[in-house]
Amino acid sequence: MTDFPQIQTVGLSGILVRFAATMSEPANRAALSFRAAVDNAEWPEVSETSTSLVSTFLQLDLVRVPLDQMIERLTDLLATRDWYTADLPSGRTLWHIPTVYGTDLAPQLEEAADLAGVDPDEAITQLSQARVRVLTIGFAPGQPYMGELPENWDIPRQQGLTRSVPAGALIVAIRQLIIFTNASPTGWRHVGQTAFKTFRPTSEKPFALSPGDELCFPSVTRDALEKILTSDGTGQGGADAQVLT
Repeated sequence: MTDFPQIQTVGLSGILVRFAATMSEPANRAALSFRAAVDNAEWPEVSETSTSLVSTFLQLDLVRVPLDQMIERLTDLLATRDWYTADLPSGRTLWHIPTVYGTDLAPQLEEAADLAGVDPDEAITQLSQARVRVLTIGFAPGQPYMGELPENWDIPRQQGLTRSVPAGALIVAIRQLIIFTNASPTGWRHVGQTAFKTFRPTSEKPFALSPGDELCFPSVTRDALEKILTSDGTGQGGADAQVLT
């Protein structure tokens, strides 16, 4: 973690606290935990906070707020603990989202399994038993980047693009999973299909997932998914959720 954390300005709109140059579980943990600490501090100058894979962003007006004062506060807060081993925030959610692996619904499972060095059955076992964290939200409204999977799933993106995968598609690359919000082209491989909607614009909480939430993707049959699609009008996709304390 040499030379990190780093405190940087983002124009005149805020401050970015970076915990690493590349994605890692400790750096993501640090970003999530540090954001929670800033929120708990209730600094009046900070109007909003957010996280990326390895950074915490504080939105504030640097025309009006003394920069030196905020850097001093952040430096003092950073010194209070080892953020890379800090406890994750409470109040996160653990989701179990029914998923069909392979078939024509998710036709790149075999290709991804081969790259991960396992057969398709073992790939389904590994993916369905994995428990991953929402590392950040991005690219499309409510769309999660989730990880990290075991090291054998550090598979590359495709050299070309798949023209379109449907909403609810579970795709994989670089030890991460994504559930697609909308039908979209992608360079990641489509290995599973869910009925889960990550973006629910008419809901009280439009983004179903938040950074720090954890997810499992248990394997179900195609018939089971079809029943979920015909019976669930909420976008929950048959998912179970529980609060993590």
